[in-house]
Amino acid sequence: MILDHVIGLFSNDMSIDLGTANTLVLLKNKGIIINEPSVVAIQNDKYGRNNILAVGKEAKDMIGKTPGNIEAIRPMKDGVIADFDITEKMIRYFIEKAHKRKSFIRPRIVICVPYGLTQVERKAVKESAMSAGAREVYLIEEPMAAAIGADLDIKKPHGNLVVDIGGGTTEIGVISLGGLVICKSIRVAGDKIDRAIVDYIKKKYNLLIGDRTGENIKIEIGTAIKTDEEVSLNIKGRDQISGLLVSIELTSEDAREAMKEPLKEIGNALKDILELTPPDLAGDIVENGIVLTGGGALIRGLDKYLSEIVKLPVYVAEEPLLAVAKGTGRVLEEIDLLKQIIND
Repeated sequence: MILDHVIGLFSNDMSIDLGTANTLVLLKNKGIIINEPSVVAIQNDKYGRNNILAVGKEAKDMIGKTPGNIEAIRPMKDGVIADFDITEKMIRYFIEKAHKRKSFIRPRIVICVPYGLTQVERKAVKESAMSAGAREVYLIEEPMAAAIGADLDIKKPHGNLVVDIGGGTTEIGVISLGGLVICKSIRVAGDKIDRAIVDYIKKKYNLLIGDRTGENIKIEIGTAIKTDEEVSLNIKGRDQISGLLVSIELTSEDAREAMKEPLKEIGNALKDILELTPPDLAGDIVENGIVLTGGGALIRGLDKYLSEIVKLPVYVAEEPLLAVAKGTGRVLEEIDLLKQIIND
């Protein structure tokens, strides 16, 4: 115990929001110091070894543009570790970058994970961090971190409902007295919305585009509901029939139609949670409303779209992209809160 205290004085404890799309790292008492895509570029040599070429933004810029011996990998898929070795290397890279040195003092780390992770997957996340140099590893579930980051009072006997739409998963949780009363994790989120846009354009316009273009369409002109001012975007791709490179003008109506099915799935999941919510907590939610966090919360009109489905007020949290990371960081700074809600 004394040794742990002494070590704690010299180590930079940190929290990691290990997301499918982005990884955010916070140092204790310093806030967010790293916010980069969860992408690793690997170069395969003639001996079959995987050498790390780039991590983060630099690696993401290589997606779809690499020669045969270089591969840009997203080691997290649908909110879970798809490649254990690459995830470990990515975590190690971010830990060393956060410390700006290869310290002999091992940090204590809190990692945010999706609610639906199996025990095997949870163990894989912890072992990745331990192998990457952590002294202790604690796991916190995304809906809880999102609620804390959105400044909801999770300790009181009041029902709060959070919908966190990330890159790989959408987490919907009812929280009261510092715990998750009901929670659901579905693998429908930002990535699936991007792919829905890609498939829609392929089917309607015979145009082949990449996932990055699909994401850009979602960000630039994506809307969940019809808006007063429809906007358009010029996109480029390869024509399936002629094989030539062409460009077309895509409207926000196209984007809305393309995103319709995944957004409907998120709406249905929210309805399922509300149907299972105990009556007393349901009354609190009617009064307090529903809070949206995550990158998906930035889709124009999504709050109004979901509000129309469930007939309840829906709000977008302040800085929804950072809510989970900020919540994870706050838990690291408040030891009592950490002990109350951490679920290993």
